Amino acid sequence: MKIDQLKLDIERAWKNREERSTDSSSRPIKEFVIRVIDLLEKGSIRVSEFLNGKWRVNEWIKKAIIMYFSIRKMNLIELGPLEFYDKIPIKNKFKEKGIRVVPPAVARYGSYISPGVILMPSYVNIGAYIGEKTMVDTWATVGSCAQIGSGVHISGGVGIGGVLEPIQASPVIIEDDVFIGSRCILVEGVLIEREAVLGANVVLTASTKIFDVTKEKSVERKGLIPKSSVVIPGSFPKKFPSGIYQVPCALIIGKRKDSTNKKTSLNEALRTHNIVL
Repeated sequence: MKIDQLKLDIERAWKNREERSTDSSSRPIKEFVIRVIDLLEKGSIRVSEFLNGKWRVNEWIKKAIIMYFSIRKMNLIELGPLEFYDKIPIKNKFKEKGIRVVPPAVARYGSYISPGVILMPSYVNIGAYIGEKTMVDTWATVGSCAQIGSGVHISGGVGIGGVLEPIQASPVIIEDDVFIGSRCILVEGVLIEREAVLGANVVLTASTKIFDVTKEKSVERKGLIPKSSVVIPGSFPKKFPSGIYQVPCALIIGKRKDSTNKKTSLNEALRTHNIVL
């Protein structure tokens, strides 16, 4: 089945709310939805893709994921001594796919994990995409539909939020060769451009103020960390009815150098700016 036709079938099923609510197991709808999830599992399609210089959300795929929950039934999943009870199957056959998975890491079916990825004890949700040779460290979570590039290091305890609804909302996107420091939280569709370095405990939401303080006058932005930026957590004073309080923000304090290889560049950036990761 061609992707364009599959997209039309999903859009038609999504619009027909009455049919969906009265018969969620309707065979044609079920077949279309399962086909989409199978393609996500193989990496043949992605929730968000980079086209014509910008990231575009494939809303029809998010719709298929939501409908997948409605057509699936709760099932007992037994893995040796471990037991799960859920609607979505667990990803498997990691050896064949060239993925290193350290117990008790779990990835849901419908996520795509590229060859060479290392999953320490962590969690990857449906719709997520992880590029080649990326490390997902201990107790990190990759939320539904999050898009992670190649050569990314997601440090321990990082929380990457899932974005299924609203349908038009962009997922969290982390481009190639980014380093995410321990206990960072990235949610609400923030975009981290390639080769950026985030220090420990950086929290980014759609409304978090990001200040570039590398010049005499700071520049404010939201939702985007530019390419090769070195970022640390900060705070700024904000007036409330009861007084002035410090509100969290993120500070861009420099640029990651391109003169050396990725590992050396990262270490040099951390030493130069005295960042703890």
